[in-house]
Amino acid sequence: MTSSPTPGLARFNTSQDSAALAALHEVCASSAWGSKLLAQRPYATVEALFDASDAAMAELTAEDLAEAMAGHPPIGRPKPGDPTSAREQRGMAGASEELKVELLELNLAYQEKFGHVFLICATGATGEQMRDAVKVRIGNTHEQERETARGELVKINRIRLARLAEGESS
Repeated sequence: MTSSPTPGLARFNTSQDSAALAALHEVCASSAWGSKLLAQRPYATVEALFDASDAAMAELTAEDLAEAMAGHPPIGRPKPGDPTSAREQRGMAGASEELKVELLELNLAYQEKFGHVFLICATGATGEQMRDAVKVRIGNTHEQERETARGELVKINRIRLARLAEGESS
């Protein structure tokens, strides 16, 4: 059984390259990732888009990953006026001031060690779960953490691509 593209996916498939690339940049800040997905249009299904995204993410260099991570705000500090950031970090909305301070301190320690923002797929996670994850991951080696962050980006990209394919803003 062959399914047709969703309305949002059909629109993405037929939009001008510049508009499609802008939409992809809203999903992931890596220009290499966006270029790879753009080059493979049209996508027959959302799953085909996910597969292309996962494959492109697996091929990103350390520099490409750094570019992708730079597009994400620190956990506990969503970008002002950015509904995507606010939605994804909803688990921090009811966090206590103590938890927010602790997470800020952990974020700073993490950034000091790894040179980039702590990246986690925050959708559906509580502030405590995010705090616990940074506490564990700060013990990783640089190589382990780069691959863990890559895996988190895969999850984030899939959530955002699903919204794009449904015709919602990321």
